[in-house]
Amino acid sequence: MTEDDRSTRTERLLISRLDALARTANALPHADTERLVELATVATMRAVALDLIGAERAEGIWREAHARHPALRRVQLPTRLAA
Repeated sequence: MTEDDRSTRTERLLISRLDALARTANALPHADTERLVELATVATMRAVALDLIGAERAEGIWREAHARHPALRRVQLPTRLAA
């Protein structure tokens, strides 16, 4: 697997995780949603630290998810993901 393939795969996984989180956010208590966002944030920061995805691209994915999913607007999304 090339570095570009690995990065693309990591991006797709992050997008999928955030989309899944958004689909369930309205059905979960606020604290549970915040916890899932926290876990996704940690996973994203680790991926950035391991150079699996660039910090700018990771931040863009989070911004896009926030704009795309109103359910995520009720939780604080990370403002900086660089390690």
